[in-house]
Amino acid sequence: MELSEAMRSTGTCRYYTDEQVPDDVLRAAFDDARFGPQGGNRQPVRWIVVQDAEKKKRLAELYLPYWEGYYAMVVEGTKAVGAVPATVESANHFAHHLAEVPTLIVVCAEMDGIHPTDHELGRLSVVGGASIYPTVQNLTLALRQQGVASALTTLLCAEEPAVREMLSIPDGFITAALLAVGYPAKGFPRKLTRSPVEEIVFRDDFATPMYA
Repeated sequence: MELSEAMRSTGTCRYYTDEQVPDDVLRAAFDDARFGPQGGNRQPVRWIVVQDAEKKKRLAELYLPYWEGYYAMVVEGTKAVGAVPATVESANHFAHHLAEVPTLIVVCAEMDGIHPTDHELGRLSVVGGASIYPTVQNLTLALRQQGVASALTTLLCAEEPAVREMLSIPDGFITAALLAVGYPAKGFPRKLTRSPVEEIVFRDDFATPMYA
C-alpha cells in the first residue's frame, strides 16, 4: 500500500468484527511505529495492549460517562432540527460497544521524555504531544497497511488515576490516549472529507493564502 493511500484512508473506525488481531500483526505495527519523530530521541511512548475481557469492560465503564456528557450536549443542541449527525451517532455506538473491540491499547508516555516549551504562555500546553502523537499516528498507519482499523480517543485520560491503578502504570508515566484496534466491520473509507489545501495553507503570514 502506498503511503498516500494509507494516509487518505486511515479514518476513525467505530464498527469492528469480533476477530482478534494476531500478535505478529501488532508486533509489526509497533516495530514501525517506534520510528516516529520525537524530541531528543527520548522515546517516551509505551503501549499497554489490553485484550482481557474484564479489563476492557472496566475501561469502557470509565470512558462512557465522559462520552455521554458530550453526547447529551450534542443532542440538546440539535433538538431544533431533530437530527444528530451520523458521525456522532456512530461515535455513540462506538462508546457503548467499546468493551467489544478486540484490542484496546492504552498509550502511555514517560514524563521525563517530554519537553513542553509552551507551558508558560497562559494557554493550553500542547507541545509535549509532539513527542507522543506522531508515534501514535505511525501505529495507525502501520496497522492500516496490514488491513487493521483503529480509533484514537483521549476521553479516557480524564480517568488516569483509575487507569493507572488498574494497569499498574508506574510513577513518572502519564496516559496520552486510548486506541481501539481491530478489523473493520464496514470496510475502510474510500474518501475522507477534509478542508482543501487552499483553506489551510498560508505564505509568509496568516492572511495570505499560499494557493488561490
